[in-house]
Amino acid sequence: MSEIYRLAEPRDAERLVDIIYDAYITIRELKLQWPAAHADLALIEENIAKNACYVLEKDGQIAATLTLSKDSANRWNREYPFLKWFAVHPDAQGGGLGTKLLTWVEEAVIRDELGASAVTLATAEKHPWLLDMYERKGYERIDAIDRGNGDGTMYLLRKIVNPHLHAERIRQHRQGGSL
Repeated sequence: MSEIYRLAEPRDAERLVDIIYDAYITIRELKLQWPAAHADLALIEENIAKNACYVLEKDGQIAATLTLSKDSANRWNREYPFLKWFAVHPDAQGGGLGTKLLTWVEEAVIRDELGASAVTLATAEKHPWLLDMYERKGYERIDAIDRGNGDGTMYLLRKIVNPHLHAERIRQHRQGGSL
């Protein structure tokens, strides 16, 4: 049983359409206005081209995906890297693959490659289990907003991935520097 973490390539787009569409059924049922919930092939291809879309392959088949947004203009909080479009194919759910991919991106990419002290993501209060899941994984609520689009309260969550660096950045910020 092999597991490979890598950036998605254009040839992966069709498989990612299936994974994201199938994994986001609850999002569509809740009528949340999340682009990934209604993503077609063109939007998936655009996501791969414009962002850092990571995949976890298990035994040669993509089972999970997670995107690191490179579009700072559309991010809620520009202070830390922002994750989006997290999905595990329903056939692979419950086996820990999503947690493995999330942890790998947090550590190998966000902390080690980018040198960031923390990472953010957003989720809706009305989703029945996402907020609790992210909080169990060490994320904390740092902001809330209702954009009036029917999604209700959306939470921005942060996870500190390098406590020493984060403490240093906070110290510098308090002394008048920027985060």
